[in-house]
Amino acid sequence: MDVNILRIVVTLLSFVAFIGIVRWACSRSNAAAFDEAAQLPFLDGETAADKGSKP
Repeated sequence: MDVNILRIVVTLLSFVAFIGIVRWACSRSNAAAFDEAAQLPFLDGETAADKGSKP
């Protein structure tokens, strides 16, 4: 196998993985979970840092 063919295959696999991640991140079924996670820094209440525990 030529090294250039290996480079092409790795590039194509990386591109397909990138497109898959973008589709997953933009899917409507994950929107609620992402919105909830985006609000975590702004929520009032006790967090692990407030309790003094280490992550």
